[in-house]
Amino acid sequence: MTTTNTRSVFMGPRLRRLRRDLGLTQADMAADLDISAPYVALLERNQRPVTADMLLRLARTYKIDLTDVAGDRGADHTARMQSILKEPMFSDIDIPALEISDLAVSYSGMTEAFLRLYTAYREEQLALAEQRAPAFAGGAAHAASGEFDANDAVAEVRRFLAARRNNFPDLDDAAERLAEVASGPSGFIEHLRVRHNLQVRYLPPDVMLGSIRRLDLHRRQLLLEDSLDTASLHFQLAKQLAYLEMEKEIGAALEATQFATKSAELLARRALAGYAAGALIMPYSAFAKAADVRRYDLEALARQFGTSFEQTAHRITTLQRPGQEKVPFFLIRVDPAGNISKLLDGAGFPFAKHGGACPLWSVHSVFRTPRQIVTQWLELPDGQRFFSIARTVTAGGGSFDAIRVERAIAVGCAAEHAKQLIYTRDGQDPRADQPTPVGVACRVCHRPRCAARSALPIGRELLPDDFRTLSVPFGFSAD
Repeated sequence: MTTTNTRSVFMGPRLRRLRRDLGLTQADMAADLDISAPYVALLERNQRPVTADMLLRLARTYKIDLTDVAGDRGADHTARMQSILKEPMFSDIDIPALEISDLAVSYSGMTEAFLRLYTAYREEQLALAEQRAPAFAGGAAHAASGEFDANDAVAEVRRFLAARRNNFPDLDDAAERLAEVASGPSGFIEHLRVRHNLQVRYLPPDVMLGSIRRLDLHRRQLLLEDSLDTASLHFQLAKQLAYLEMEKEIGAALEATQFATKSAELLARRALAGYAAGALIMPYSAFAKAADVRRYDLEALARQFGTSFEQTAHRITTLQRPGQEKVPFFLIRVDPAGNISKLLDGAGFPFAKHGGACPLWSVHSVFRTPRQIVTQWLELPDGQRFFSIARTVTAGGGSFDAIRVERAIAVGCAAEHAKQLIYTRDGQDPRADQPTPVGVACRVCHRPRCAARSALPIGRELLPDDFRTLSVPFGFSAD
């Protein structure tokens, strides 16, 4: 018996992912490939194999490399799975090599899910092991402050940005050049049409399948969710332009760093594309001049450049171009539970690496006064003072039943720069003489009379309360 097609493989999940990435329905793909829609459904459910002829048809129709469809991820996934399944925790499970290969090749989505779960498990195990390590050479202090994060992609990208003071001059220069020929939403749309032969279309969320921006090169269209607000729409247009025209500058900024993981590299690339988009909407020279004139009035700057409060706040943290430096700011974004989702430090503020920020800081209380700016002078235990501007921001929304996410952001600077801000009332806020005493985190803050304390500081012993109960949560021994 002769086999006529030895290259048939089951790759339903990958085919489904490709179709969704292209923004196609099963009927659309069936028409493009000259097959029936039910046959596409069978292929995606792995009830029919994808033949070599079908692979070639996919590649020709959608102008993609065969490896984008068939890919070499199967071999990579197989190798990773085989290595993981040698772990002692799987020793009592007999899994033949052929089954591992079949899973990795035919069910890449499930394989990827397993690999992610195992990676997350390993990271948690390593983090726990590091926190339990003996407290030599300051180990306990580092563990408490969350510095054992060598495999944390987000922390790695934060270090990448902080080391460069969140400023990338080449991206700023490229954005200014591009802004000269394309600025504002209508300018971006026209530039995409003329330069890249791309039509911008606005589609409802159910058609966008969970995306707010999608580039459909097959149909030469840039698809945007039609419920985006003006600032978000503007930003997504600018971000797509950054990916199309600033790839050289983005790549150069990444080249000098060896990231520990691919995820960290991809996060850094995404951060740089966002930086480039902000620089395109708010060109460095014009924005820096306006910041000076308006004394860093974030709301006024947002109105002037047609940006959101958060986009504007983010941009003022980047104004450190050599020779044209402005006030150095930090930025933090938190949710109501205190989780940090954005952290940019250009002002030397000693943030806690993983949550646990001081509850006395107004960034945690502005949820009670939505969209109102709250200013605050902060004083750390070592005497350093900072000036903070906090306000809530909203993400999502756009229709009645759309999910909205409320967060709070704070931007701030060292006390010596605060006089340049409009918020300090002609250079001096009366509250500067009575700053709020805050700490980085309870575990490293040694203020004894803090009513908001939630944990003992490192190296201090708890006092018994047999004969006296204090007005603060903890009483601890003197030095």
